[in-house]
Order: sequence, then structure tokens, then C-alpha cells
Amino acid sequence: ICYTGFRTGNLPVDIRAVISNHPDLQSLAQWHDIPYYHFPINADTKPQQEAQVQAVLDETGCELLVLARYMQVLSHEMCVRWARKAINIHHSLLPGFKGAKPYHQAYNKGVKLVGATAHYVSDHLDEGPIITQGMGTVNHTYYPADLARKGMDVESLTLARAIQYHVEKRIFLFNDKTVVFERS
Repeated sequence: ICYTGFRTGNLPVDIRAVISNHPDLQSLAQWHDIPYYHFPINADTKPQQEAQVQAVLDETGCELLVLARYMQVLSHEMCVRWARKAINIHHSLLPGFKGAKPYHQAYNKGVKLVGATAHYVSDHLDEGPIITQGMGTVNHTYYPADLARKGMDVESLTLARAIQYHVEKRIFLFNDKTVVFERS
């Protein structure tokens, strides 16, 4: 969705780079003529990897950092440097279904809703000020893979909406809470 919105002009952004700790989306980024950087990470290499990421962000003049499928907690220094300029997206099955295979856990409990939360990054995992949330209904016919697909669709739309709110400067922070001005 974000790539589509970028290409159609519906999402008013200029994507300067895709930086990933996984190689999976390199061909998609290249197809869109977007520079792609693959910086693997583990506990031992985290400081070096974040330095590489920051160098690319500085070099490209990045103004907004979007974390999607990153699955890492940013260091305190990165959180401070990118405060209110870094958006994270995750499924809204938290905190009930933490860890591996949350959609399998949700399936086993018979969930009826899947959703996503987009928020600004903070030092505390998935606890930054919420920008927007989305949800979709599911039922007993959904298997874990179906739940995950529906969840990914909701995540894509929710992330695109959060980015749009941010770049259109419609988000204001009051204490640790966001106020988002909708279009009339």
C-alpha cells in the first residue's frame, strides 16, 4: 500500500531508501528504483548496524523513519534522535498474544477482530504515542494464515494512514498522547 500510494501520489512522500535487516524486499525496492540497504543485525552488531542505518538516513536527508517488519527495539540514542520522527507498526494482538506466531495463538482463542497500531517510537517496546489504529473482523472460518493475511492488510492501511497524518502535519502531541486532526 505504501509503495502504491507513493507511486500514485496518494501518499505525499519521497521514499529515499529502504533499509532492512532482511534481504526479502530488495527486488521490490529495486523495481521502484529506490536504493536498498541490507544491514543484518544481532545483539553483538546492534551498535554498528544502527550507525550504518543512521549514516544512510543522514546521507539521504531522511525526515521520517518508518519501521515495518524490523522486529528490533531501537536503542535509547536512536529513539531520542528520531523522537516524533519514527513510526512503528505492529499487529494489535498485543499484549494478549506475544512472541512467536501470534496469529496461531489468536486462532486458538477464537479471536473475532484483528488489527494494527501505528505509533511513534519510544524507548519502551510498542508503547509510544499512538497515531492511529485499524481493525478488521474475522470469524471461525479463518485459519492462522487467513488471520495473518487479514492482519497484514490492516497493518498496511494503518501504516499508510499514519504516514499521511504525519507528513500532512496533522498530529500534535500533548503529554504522551496524540491529537490527530481529521480532514473535514
